[in-house]
Amino acid sequence: MDIKLLIEISYFLAAVLFILGLKRMSSPVTARSGIVWAGWGMVLATLVSFLYPQMQNVGLMILAIGLGSVIAYVSAKKVAMTDMPQMIALYNGLGGGAAALIAAVELIRMVGHGHALINTVLLLAVVGAFIGTVALSGSIIAFAKLQGLIRRSWNFNGQNQINLLLFALILLLGAVIVAQGTHSALWLVAGFFVLALVFGVLITLPIGGADMPVVISLFNALTGLAVAFEGFVLGNAAMIIAGTVVGSAGTLLTQLMAKAMNRSLANVLFSGFGSKTSAGSGEAVTGAMKPIEASDVAVMMGYAENVIIIPGYGMAVAQAQHKIWELTKLLQARNVKVKFAIHPVAGRMPGHMNVLLAEAGVPYDLIFDLEEINADFPQSDVTLVIGANDVVNPVARTDPNSPIYGMPILNADKSKNTVVIKRGQGAGFSGVENGLFFADNTRMLYGDGQKMVSELIAQVKEL
Repeated sequence: MDIKLLIEISYFLAAVLFILGLKRMSSPVTARSGIVWAGWGMVLATLVSFLYPQMQNVGLMILAIGLGSVIAYVSAKKVAMTDMPQMIALYNGLGGGAAALIAAVELIRMVGHGHALINTVLLLAVVGAFIGTVALSGSIIAFAKLQGLIRRSWNFNGQNQINLLLFALILLLGAVIVAQGTHSALWLVAGFFVLALVFGVLITLPIGGADMPVVISLFNALTGLAVAFEGFVLGNAAMIIAGTVVGSAGTLLTQLMAKAMNRSLANVLFSGFGSKTSAGSGEAVTGAMKPIEASDVAVMMGYAENVIIIPGYGMAVAQAQHKIWELTKLLQARNVKVKFAIHPVAGRMPGHMNVLLAEAGVPYDLIFDLEEINADFPQSDVTLVIGANDVVNPVARTDPNSPIYGMPILNADKSKNTVVIKRGQGAGFSGVENGLFFADNTRMLYGDGQKMVSELIAQVKEL
């Protein structure tokens, strides 16, 4: 069989595995196998690439793949579940950076050695270079924010105008490179990449931590688009298909995340929501938080008919997911119906809570999305909120002046009784005071999430 035909057939099979893998990832039941399928597709595409005629630097390629695989395996094994979002952000950035490096090599080769080139291909290379570079630098900032290396959002007067001016300058440089073609100077290419790196940093710095799930999803989409564009430049079908799939899926997820927060993508990127300068501008919440003891909560839950548990990032920090599942099994043994309610933006990345609960062994049929479970809260005898804050804040429904007004929330306040496990009395990740904590039917169980759930387990056993 002709080598080129074999390569194209293999790329087609790899693309099929990518698409089927993504399809299987749409359900928690088949998500794990979907990742495996897509992984085998990537292995196939990588191995077949070595069959290209006149392949050079094979030794360096094998060394890079080997080192990258070892580093990725070790880091993935060691990373805590609470740190998974920043790891995702970092890997997204590395994907964009890889696409940007491919573009850099191709642009330097084209403009530095006078290769004849169709402007359309050069245009795709420039666009891919810009998108990949922005995804790289922006993802690094997102990683630093989630990791706590950058502890505040950077805002200054005229920030959006400066970013717009910088974007216009990048477009101008890109247009000059495309117009001049192979006659472009290398300093133009270098300047283009430097400005793109700076642009990625500047647009991410002012974004508050509450918006990080949307930002991570957006940069994931940009990385996919960058890979697709560079696939056109290289004439590599696998890169085109894989990049298009990742880009389209990431774009759809970004739109869904923004919709779940009732905000536009432009508002996420340019409003600085979630930063210290923007939060807390709504009406003051009145009343007092009412504490409760674990023994009383255990009685409420142990003799309830219906219980809903709402996990949030605080559960991840406390690593309480296994204890929550242990508590759930105890309640089920007492014929209590238990459900888990998940908000689309709970945690620090899309699906964060689903992953945590799956890790603890919670069956998928007990986990419900916002739209599926919101109507059940009025029939819930007890709703237990552990580590969630903004996603259960009724201010989103009642205060038009609040930054989170209009954001769809889980209706925990409509439960007959609501118990919130929380370390202290601080505001949520967005900095907005939570009206749920002051409601008449809400009681606060103060303390570390895992410790408090352990106490609940002990008290339920004694009933």
